[in-house]
Amino acid sequence: MADLLKALPAVKEMMAGLKSRSQSLALGGIQPALGILRVGERPDDLSYEKGAVKRCEQAGVQVRRVVLPEDASQEEVLEEIKKLNQDKGIHGVLIFRPLPPQIDDNAVCRALAPEKDVDGITSQSMAGIFSGSRVGFPPCTPQGCLELLRHYGIPLEGKRAVVLGRSLVVGKPLSMLLLGENATVTVCHSRTEGLAELCRSGDILIAAVGRREMVTADFVRPGQVIIDVGIHVREDGSLCGDVDFEAVKDIVTAISPVPGGAGTMTAAVLAKHTIEAAERTLS
Repeated sequence: MADLLKALPAVKEMMAGLKSRSQSLALGGIQPALGILRVGERPDDLSYEKGAVKRCEQAGVQVRRVVLPEDASQEEVLEEIKKLNQDKGIHGVLIFRPLPPQIDDNAVCRALAPEKDVDGITSQSMAGIFSGSRVGFPPCTPQGCLELLRHYGIPLEGKRAVVLGRSLVVGKPLSMLLLGENATVTVCHSRTEGLAELCRSGDILIAAVGRREMVTADFVRPGQVIIDVGIHVREDGSLCGDVDFEAVKDIVTAISPVPGGAGTMTAAVLAKHTIEAAERTLS
């Protein structure tokens, strides 16, 4: 049975450090604060919001929620973003997406101030990931993958990392973050020829392809570390990831569970990025 890379120990360790940083900021008169902008009442948004508020409170980050109805206009959404941009008491902003169809997602991303973009949705943040500059922040989920690997002491430098998935939310930024750690990175996707063989070649395989239990036993080998970013609901209501856990658990060395793995790190990283945004106001 593979070692389980559970997120909770990593989150607890992270929260302790973040709480100390928040207290240091408070001594200087700065209260780290996150603004959450949500349009409508999507169940997955509500679930993540609950977790984000909990982690922020544990880290000493205040949260201000702005909730608009499902039929809110684009002008109303952009006006709220403008207010959050101008509010010096708000250091980070989380905008729940996807947005309702009447709202231009690109316009919303362009409207957010990059220095408050704690979940990597602006083009400036993405450019910062590729250039290594401190503009905005990477998306929380790929950053959370790195935090999980670091907590368990899994080396990245010189290792072969295979990223299965090429989205702007996870796959592409994660590949850049891994390169920044001196890993040798291969990015592949569902249409890659010889996909299973390529996935087996990695010392670390990160599955973020968005297909339920796509990674089966022939995708893995002994000695590998697997991070499963996927989250899916089975017919019986249980959760699973992009990896067929039962098929690979007795082959690989370590694997993150679903739930309780990479996804659990996301809200903790959101709190971390908000505190970092507050600290940047001092420089």
